[in-house]
Amino acid sequence: MFQSDYVCSVSEVSNYQPITSWAEDDRPREKLMLKGRHALSDAELVAILLGSGSRNESAVELARRVLVLADNNLNELGNLQLKDLMKLKGIGEAKAITIAAALELGRRRKNQEPKEKRKIVASRDAFEELFPMLADLPHEEFWVILLNRANRVLESKNISKGGVSGTFVDPKSVFSYALEKNASSVILGHNHPSGNMQPSQADIDLTRKMKQAGLIIDISVQDHVIICGNNYYSFVDEGKM
Repeated sequence: MFQSDYVCSVSEVSNYQPITSWAEDDRPREKLMLKGRHALSDAELVAILLGSGSRNESAVELARRVLVLADNNLNELGNLQLKDLMKLKGIGEAKAITIAAALELGRRRKNQEPKEKRKIVASRDAFEELFPMLADLPHEEFWVILLNRANRVLESKNISKGGVSGTFVDPKSVFSYALEKNASSVILGHNHPSGNMQPSQADIDLTRKMKQAGLIIDISVQDHVIICGNNYYSFVDEGKM
């Protein structure tokens, strides 16, 4: 009579709890969303790659067996062949390929030089950062440049789009995004498709409002740049900040 190499006892079956029955904070995907990727163990990260376990074990338990195969060393795991991974009960071709692809991406990332982000030291730098997105648009758009403490660009993001004569901007949207990205300061920017480079009274009022709001949450507004064709207006350069 055929006998399986793995025998699951009654107690093992009764003690098994699928991940869906765990507290939300203990589920790998939810834990990553709530606490960030650094809060997860190696087994929990591998479990996310696996996506699911088997009838008698969770994805995390299966991930632990994968790591044991590599002596709990990620470098060793990256050296395993697909056939080595597929020897484990519960690891098929798709899961083995997913693990191998993820580790290869990690290896390539390690070998690449980090992309140096633009440093903003003058209004011209802000203009050059925003110009590709705002040049020659037939409508107004409002953008924000997020900066770290070294004044390097973390990200530039479109906040709103409007018509020829204006666009609505909610300061809460700007600063909630800046807080999410841990920005130390911001530079505001929008375009004037009308051809008039001078700020409107609405532009002046918004800049003042944004600067005051930034002071409250310790995110400074460094400048507000208006792009008009190949030229620009800087509130800082014009002494309006």
